[in-house]
Amino acid sequence: MITKQLTHPQSIVVVGASNDIQKPGGKVLKNLVDGNFQGHLYVINPKADEVQGIKSFRDPKSLPDVDLAILAIAAKYTPETVEYLSQHKNTKAFIILSAGFSEESHEGKLLEDRIVSAVNRVNGSLIGPNCVGVLTPQYHGVFTQPIPKLDPNGCDFISGSGATACFIMEAGIPKGLTFNNVYSVGNSAQMGVEEVLQYMDETFDPEKDAKVKLLYLEKIDKPGLLLKHATSLIRKGCRIAAIKAGASEAGSRAASSHTGALAGSDAAADALFRKAGIVRCYGREDLISVASVFMHPQLKGKNIAVITHAGGPAVMLTDQLSKGGLSVPAIKGKEADALKEKLFPGSSVANPIDFLATGTAEQLGLIIDTVNDKFDEIDAMVVIFGTPGLFKVFNVYELLDQKMKTSKKPIFPVLPSVLTAREEVQAFAEKRVYFPDEVMLGNALARVSQTPPPAPKPTKMPAIDTQAVRMVIEEAETGYLSPGQVGKLLDAAGIERAREFVTDKIDEITSLAAQTGYPLVMKVVGPVHKSDVGGVSLNIRNEERLVQEMKRMLQIKDARAVLIQPMLSGTELFAGVKKEDKFGHLILFGLGGIFIEVLKDVRHLLAPVSKEEVLREIQKLKSHKIIEGTRGMEGIHQPAFADVMVRLSALVEAAPEITELDLNPLLGNQQGVTAVDARIRISKL
Repeated sequence: MITKQLTHPQSIVVVGASNDIQKPGGKVLKNLVDGNFQGHLYVINPKADEVQGIKSFRDPKSLPDVDLAILAIAAKYTPETVEYLSQHKNTKAFIILSAGFSEESHEGKLLEDRIVSAVNRVNGSLIGPNCVGVLTPQYHGVFTQPIPKLDPNGCDFISGSGATACFIMEAGIPKGLTFNNVYSVGNSAQMGVEEVLQYMDETFDPEKDAKVKLLYLEKIDKPGLLLKHATSLIRKGCRIAAIKAGASEAGSRAASSHTGALAGSDAAADALFRKAGIVRCYGREDLISVASVFMHPQLKGKNIAVITHAGGPAVMLTDQLSKGGLSVPAIKGKEADALKEKLFPGSSVANPIDFLATGTAEQLGLIIDTVNDKFDEIDAMVVIFGTPGLFKVFNVYELLDQKMKTSKKPIFPVLPSVLTAREEVQAFAEKRVYFPDEVMLGNALARVSQTPPPAPKPTKMPAIDTQAVRMVIEEAETGYLSPGQVGKLLDAAGIERAREFVTDKIDEITSLAAQTGYPLVMKVVGPVHKSDVGGVSLNIRNEERLVQEMKRMLQIKDARAVLIQPMLSGTELFAGVKKEDKFGHLILFGLGGIFIEVLKDVRHLLAPVSKEEVLREIQKLKSHKIIEGTRGMEGIHQPAFADVMVRLSALVEAAPEITELDLNPLLGNQQGVTAVDARIRISKL
């Protein structure tokens, strides 16, 4: 829990502070003094009576009660100090800068556990260990630089990495990005990113608190907590961007099915972010660019006017916006002609609006006013203005700042001359955030635009036969279910499937085939990867081949029986479920065949899912044109396809023991979607 002693301490003691400001204890004390902490400030140092002008206690026994302790001492001495302060000095908040705990060894983990136990006994707060500290308007409890000028309208930033937090601030501050509260949680022994975000949600004041939240996560220990409070904050009017590190395939584990191979913790994180409405970023500059977009009024549409005096950057920005699903529409008509008449010869207003290298501040103001007042189809503007260094451009940037204050439409400034116009750019950055690179801006605008709002909770899950589901699960053992058990679960969930029969008796096969009708498909029962061992035979049209194929398949290693079903037609689809540790169930879907094997054109959603969520994600498939129907190919009934995913979501809610589920292929056409092959694995461990 986060206590008021952590957020608004009336007294702070730095344990291990010294006069050497090149050491963490000395530097954090200096930062507290320089930050003008208004409460009582103390030091514990066994070798001094005064440190940096602050009274020092050689023994904590003589220390008065203190709200917050910041520790910069060796790990082996830390638990004893925390225990004493919490039990005898009424200390309810601790920031431990020191390393040497769980990140280093088992012995360090034991020390860390002892500290957490001591803090929990007094219902206190612990940040760290192994962190750079906490930076708030109340106190500068960090031992690092930079320390930005804190702004209540800036960003709240919570980071699992102290160094990364510093590097992001280093890169963002010169661009005019401002910060409000910065939490570095280090090892997250008691509280991590999720708990700090929870506190910001539960105490959120829309009149006073920052509305932009930035997160850096290397792990997500409590995805449910993150989802709940990120969703809540966004619905309260906040905007959240996050980096989740560890997205490479090297971090994924081996799996025995398509679903297992396609899903993983990073896919789960991605699905969680989309469900919450968090904009996912993939690096420091990416996060800074998205945060800078957040500091401007929200873009309400997709049509952008690019205003520039340099053609090349405008072309690159236009390409990036178009690639990201935004539009730079042509501007024409009498209002456009009237604007062009007021610019220098050679200027273009077609969009991009290029008013040439000789364009003036007055012309820029005229263009912005015209776009605001005359071009209703335009939703926002990007102004690209640098300088070749022939003259100062203070007047241009001053005008731009004034226009941004009064514009009815968002204006995103790109100021590329960070060296040639260093003074002018710095003066602008002291007032508001800017973008040095137009392509990074275009990418950030697209990323924000493409991130959906928080998903609505499914108001009503489809009716399924929960009693039948539980009967199958309770009778089954851990592992893959039999085809008969799979069929019962699909029927109970209301998922249409092909009529099928399973047998290991050659004298039964012809009578069963008569019930399915020819042509039919035969599949081996037993081996997991049927096609890899020759366990699938298509388009069987007569009894002779039927018997021949059954005899052959029963010779395959691990074969127990064969399954027959009608040979259906349609476009191959895929749907699956993967249970991801801590996150719950992921629902996956896309086209089958080469699209899943090679292109991995699959979307992920975190259960429970609504039909609206699924339909939105279906449209994001690269193969969506095929699903719609193209070049004479029959399209797929998309609501029926979406209904399968919603029913899978209801199925895993009734049977959380399901760890993997494959429907591959599903066959889809305009009439509906039918499951042709299915595998389900459960775990009761």
